[in-house]
Amino acid sequence: NQIKVEDVHVARNGEYVTLNMNICLDDLKMRSNDVLLLSPALRMPGAREVVKMFPPVQVAGRTRSIVLDRMADSGIAREWQVDPKMDFMRKNGSKQSITYSQRMPFESYMSEAELVFVEVVHGCADCFVHEDAKVLLTPFVKEPVFVLSYITPEVEPVKVRADRHTATFNFVVAKHDLIRDYKNNAAEFARVDKVVSEVVKNKDLTITEFSIEGYASPEGDFESNRALAGRRANAFAEYLVSAHGVQKSQFRVADHGEDWKGLEQAVSKSSLSTKSQVLDVIATTSNPDARDAKLRAIDDSKTYNELLKVYYPPLRRTEYVIAYKVRPFSVDEAREVIKTNPKLLSLNEMYLVAKSYSAESKEFKEVFDIAARLYPNEPVAIINASAADIEGGNYQAAIDRLSKLSNNAAAFNNMGVAYAKLGDTARAIDCFNKAVAAGDTVKAAQNLKQLVE
Repeated sequence: NQIKVEDVHVARNGEYVTLNMNICLDDLKMRSNDVLLLSPALRMPGAREVVKMFPPVQVAGRTRSIVLDRMADSGIAREWQVDPKMDFMRKNGSKQSITYSQRMPFESYMSEAELVFVEVVHGCADCFVHEDAKVLLTPFVKEPVFVLSYITPEVEPVKVRADRHTATFNFVVAKHDLIRDYKNNAAEFARVDKVVSEVVKNKDLTITEFSIEGYASPEGDFESNRALAGRRANAFAEYLVSAHGVQKSQFRVADHGEDWKGLEQAVSKSSLSTKSQVLDVIATTSNPDARDAKLRAIDDSKTYNELLKVYYPPLRRTEYVIAYKVRPFSVDEAREVIKTNPKLLSLNEMYLVAKSYSAESKEFKEVFDIAARLYPNEPVAIINASAADIEGGNYQAAIDRLSKLSNNAAAFNNMGVAYAKLGDTARAIDCFNKAVAAGDTVKAAQNLKQLVE
């Protein structure tokens, strides 16, 4: 009890740990011939043996100090002697204190080990006199318990969804009749039937609008093509009424006619040797019918024939959008829906599903991953997914997600936690400070306090 250890402070910064403490000898009364070795050490709770002994401080009485100096000069060493970190001669009755500092690589066991202070006394004849060990800290390295930011998404009052699809049917030239066994139409009918029936037969959905838009390729008369595209779009609508029972009142049909914009995009991405000439015709000739003649004039119609064969057919298509409302789901229902058709869930429903699992489960992270994938630009989805990443130990993945956001307190807080977990204390502190400045005066402030104290 004559030696006091004060101001014990342990700090971890990345891969290293620093121990600082003050050893007060003010009350120590030493016999002149004794030598005292003072050493911090680590041991596991409940164990007797230490797992790591730090360099000791040597304190000797006056006579022993003189003897030790002479022995050192002569190269003589005793069996028990070690190279001390520091050595002192004790002056009984005087105030003496030792500032002890040690930096070491962090090892995982340090988060469980306790810091003890070992005192070993050797007498005048080098006999062992006394050893004592007292616990200073448990655990030696206290891992901060950071608070993550999860955001509860707002409830979506009415869930409205819209799915866009393209149907590319083959028609007899200048005709609008839909013929199932014409060319590859059977496969296209099967694809359309599958898409539409999945919506029509789903009792969780209520169709609000069926939008159909007809497009034609650019060859031929502009007005004739527009009228033909309209007739073909209406033929498709009539098929949906007869085959799937869609109400006529739900249809909105439009004819866009010749799809010059689609052609321009396709040619721009192509390796067509005369690409620049084709694009120049489209850009500088406003009359659609006049463009045909100019395209034919390029290299004696070779380019035009390639356009007819390769680039025009995909432009003859019908695009359709099915808009519908989705009923709300309970958590139990949503847990099943997210496995098969997650787009029917709102962010709020997904959040409640995630929270129904433990944070350690794979389902917990999977749900937030799905939400971020379906809502890639939604800050709430990004922030919640980043928190799940951190819970799962995927710290860099969280940072990568959050880099999309700026001036967001919750994002800064989670990024700070990720950096702290990676051992980058400086960046973590910077992020927590930004989070506090952006308005998070609770979680980020608490996290910051754990790093700067």
